[in-house]
Amino acid sequence: MSMLKWLDANFPKGRPKKPVARRAIRHLKKIEKKQLFSDDLSYMRAAEGRWYESLIYEMLIEVSEKSDQIKYIVRKGADAPFPPPEIKLGQNGLFYSNRGDINVRGNGQDIAEFDILFVDNKDRVCFAEIVTSASDLKDMEDEVRYKKKLLGYLYGQVLVPFVLFSSVDISRSSIMKRLMKETESTLIVTKTCEEIKTLLTPASIRGVPRKPINHPKLIDLEKVPAKRPFEYKHLHDMKRDRVVGLMMAEKGLSEMKKGDEIPPVSKKILLGVLYPSGVKALMDKRTFTMRTKKYGYEDVVKNFSKVVLAIDIPQYEPVIYMRSRKKSEYLKVVKKKSGELKVESKRTPQMTGFYIWLEDLKPTLGARVARGYAGVFLDDK
Repeated sequence: MSMLKWLDANFPKGRPKKPVARRAIRHLKKIEKKQLFSDDLSYMRAAEGRWYESLIYEMLIEVSEKSDQIKYIVRKGADAPFPPPEIKLGQNGLFYSNRGDINVRGNGQDIAEFDILFVDNKDRVCFAEIVTSASDLKDMEDEVRYKKKLLGYLYGQVLVPFVLFSSVDISRSSIMKRLMKETESTLIVTKTCEEIKTLLTPASIRGVPRKPINHPKLIDLEKVPAKRPFEYKHLHDMKRDRVVGLMMAEKGLSEMKKGDEIPPVSKKILLGVLYPSGVKALMDKRTFTMRTKKYGYEDVVKNFSKVVLAIDIPQYEPVIYMRSRKKSEYLKVVKKKSGELKVESKRTPQMTGFYIWLEDLKPTLGARVARGYAGVFLDDK
């Protein structure tokens, strides 16, 4: 029997034991413990999702004791070493976040987060994702495929086993049907969060300390080092150079989206910072909207000290980052379906790795590249 079939057959689908449900509380922050029973639905759902993720981790530890199908489970949450290494430019590989989440870092930025990592009886690195709502599926398909490719590259695996745990029945979703058709993938649906949470009360979760446990199947991230050199910046720059080359050769998106030999580890390509001439060319007869105000070339020069051109892949959608002159933040400008440019969000120092990378970039792109970028990604065809 394969590991995934064994797990599907043996993982508890009903309500877990009360001690296990309570033990999962140890991974929550103090504020999240209070929010778990909050009257504010948004806070409660967020805390509930974090608790359910921790519960699946605890249940997986328990079920792993029954067989050698699961060889190791990577520590996370309260079990992760603390404090983790400080985020720095140039960091590549697997790292823990401050709260014990498992991240893959490329040049200092977090490029992927794994809810659970574990090793099967064939010494293959496997991963699990955890959802509590059907709305969580929106970007799930692309995310799962990216993570499979990323782990496959890092560990030299043709196949990367994947488990999706859900507290709602999403088996009929077209996204799920496509994902589950892929080799080495399975869906495990448990009772709903609401049903499982009846095992707990506000009083019962008091006094649960955030302490790590010892278990023979728990290992640290350092015990699963990548088997391939992971020079993310080098791989990113290879992809960047290919895109810029095709762009300047006036090739379209269809050519860019064709397969190549570059390992698919980058989801975002930072093409570079524009020189003043590039900013002028980019904003020629072009504006973007923030709230209700439109910004043109003069506004950009006045309010922003740096303009970074980027693209999100595999969709090859344009993203422009603008460094505020007044605040330590970058505005993220995206293209709407209507073709207009608008500010979608901000990037601040709290997004440490990516922010450091943006800050480190220096001007390299002139007017010709700016016009090429606009022609391929911004102008209506």
